Amino acid sequence: MIAKTEEDFNGLKEIGKICASIRDELVRRTKPGITTKELDDLAGELFEKAGAASAPKGEYNFPGYSCISVNEEVAHGIPSDRVIQEGDLVNIDVSGSKNGYFADTGISIVVGKGDEILTKICEVAKEAFETGLKKANPGSRISGMGKVVHQTAKKHGLTVIMNLTGHGIGRTIHEAPSYIYNYNETSDNGLLKEGMVIAFEPFISTMEEEVFQPEGDEWTFVTEKSFVAQYEHTLIVTKNGPIILTQ
Repeated sequence: MIAKTEEDFNGLKEIGKICASIRDELVRRTKPGITTKELDDLAGELFEKAGAASAPKGEYNFPGYSCISVNEEVAHGIPSDRVIQEGDLVNIDVSGSKNGYFADTGISIVVGKGDEILTKICEVAKEAFETGLKKANPGSRISGMGKVVHQTAKKHGLTVIMNLTGHGIGRTIHEAPSYIYNYNETSDNGLLKEGMVIAFEPFISTMEEEVFQPEGDEWTFVTEKSFVAQYEHTLIVTKNGPIILTQ
């Protein structure tokens, strides 16, 4: 989507604020002993209270209001009776819509005291996002954002997940540009445009560079022996710098 009108900006800011608020409340409630289903039920209540709708449930019939992924699960984890434990790596991903506008945001956290490497990948994911954000200017190549994400990961002895990407967003949950890579994809000559709305989401990995879906699960992406942290916001590209909608 290209945001052009005051109505566009206000509508995007409203759903961005709602998704950020739900994300932050779920993060606050993510403690040892709670199940991912209990967290997701809370997300459903908060969407209803805000007069908004869950994007994965509404657009794709996902079996949950939010995506909650634990440890080996990297993205699109299905809320269940899985109990959160001390030291778990948990990803909270919230996307929603209101009045025809969409936003998407996610963050990985370590519950309580966990392995130092888990804290590190969460911190590097945020650093990679902030570094990539500096490349989010009209007229710049989209792949420039991914290039610095990958460089940031390598600087810390880490890598990125290459088959999970950011995407355009705004009037639907996934739209053009279809891919915002987390590495320098040389075949992608697309340019960022004034008013372009994107979900930018670095995935930082300890070792593996691809995720896969386990047999019998049509949703969840996992790794075999790596931990992965995500940091995602929806933003509008402008000549005065990107506007983060889900801060």
